[in-house]
Order: sequence, then C-alpha cells, then structure tokens
Amino acid sequence: MKPARVIILSVAVVAAGLAGYLAMSLTGNSPELPISAPVVERMPTKDVLVAKTSLPVGSRLNADSLQWQDWPADGVVDGFVTKSIRPDAIKELDGSVVRMPMFAGEPVRAEKIVDSNSHIMSSLLPAGKRAVATEISVATGAGGFILPNDRVDVIMVRRGDANSFTTDTVLSNIRVLAIDQRIQEDPDGNKTAVGATATLELTPDQAKILSVAQQMADRLTLALRSTADAQQPDNGGADYLLSGDGGSSIQVIRSGAVTSVTSKK
Repeated sequence: MKPARVIILSVAVVAAGLAGYLAMSLTGNSPELPISAPVVERMPTKDVLVAKTSLPVGSRLNADSLQWQDWPADGVVDGFVTKSIRPDAIKELDGSVVRMPMFAGEPVRAEKIVDSNSHIMSSLLPAGKRAVATEISVATGAGGFILPNDRVDVIMVRRGDANSFTTDTVLSNIRVLAIDQRIQEDPDGNKTAVGATATLELTPDQAKILSVAQQMADRLTLALRSTADAQQPDNGGADYLLSGDGGSSIQVIRSGAVTSVTSKK
C-alpha cells in the first residue's frame, strides 16, 4: 500500500476516534433535566349528609344510618344538608321518619323525611290526602300481586234483578299506601303481599265515595294498573256516590220544561 494511503487512513481512524470520544464526553457531562410530577388540583368539596345504608320507607334515622361525605362544591344544591350550615344535623335528625326510599350514599333531603314526632302512616300522606282502608282478599286483590305504592282501580260489583250484576269503576289510578301493616315490599324479596286490608291514598271526596261504595257493593275489587300510569291524574271518582243515594242527576225536558231526575244505578 502506498504511504500516502496509509497516512490518510490513519488520519481518518484517529479523527473518528476523537469524534466518538468527544461525543461520549459531552453526553456524560450534560446535566439531567428533572422530570416534574403532574400537578393535580383538588376540587373544592363540602361535607354533605348522606345515607350510610339503604333506608326503606317508614324507617327512622339514627347515627348508624347517616354519615358526612365529601361532595363536589359545585354539585351541592338547595335542599342538601351541609356540615358548614348544620354541624349537628345527625343528632337533630335522630328518629326522623323516612317517607321516600333512600339509597346508600344518597344525600338527605328535607322532602324525603319528616319530623320524629310524626306517626309513620300520617307522615307518608301528602298534604290534603287521606288514608282509607278497604277489605281485600286474593280474589279481590289481583291474586295477591298488589304491593305498596302500586296503582289500582276500585271496581264496585252489585247484584241486580234476576241474578244480574252491575259493575262500576268508582275510583281510578289510586295509590296503595300499605297492605295490612306493610308499607313497603317484603325485605326478604318476596314479590306478593297477600293481606286482609289495603290502605289507599285518597282525597276527602274520594274517601266519601269509597265509604259509600263499601256500604252499597256486594264486592269491591282492586284492579292492578301498570306502573306507566303512575303519572296520570288520580282526581275524581264516581261523583254520583257523593249524594249518598246511589244515583246520578240528569236533566229531562218535558213540554219545554227542564227538570232534574235522579237515575238509580
């Protein structure tokens, strides 16, 4: 090999070695940049009173069923019980009656509970409503499948002449408050509530209609309605029973004169 080529190759090898050395030196001496941890900002919270366990209708509140829980501050709405406003709420609400079902972790709201001095049944009644009981059986109570908070129609059956029968729906879409002494579904998971009486939620006029129908009817039957009907109105009923005579007033025109006549049902 010619001396010139040897010299050129030697210079190239030395240059490559120097370049590698310099690169390693620069890399090894460069300071490591610190890795900053992501900053997580904690959302402001408030202590809100919630149910510690699921609470059925009619149960009473106590220290074992309530607790304070962190709640996002922007999620606190009117009606929530907060520790900043009512720090002694757990003690103050001791013995209060649950009038609507509450689930574990659900905030306690004033409209779902009533004062501890209230009786359970009266506390379940909305303002202006009455609780009236009527006898039922498996045959007249939809085979025992009627449960508290279901909706029913009240059908009156009467015996007419020549062994004929007449029927009339005297009340429609009525809420069942209780079956016997049960004001909620069976806690053991049974889906029927066969009892001797059903307590219905009625207006004062509806209570009068049912009282008259109980005296007139050979049988009162409860017809179970779909849960989809819960939002339909339950006002009114067989108004002709309010007169107490079992008839309704109609107008009759004779020779141009208008008179009222009571027609018997």
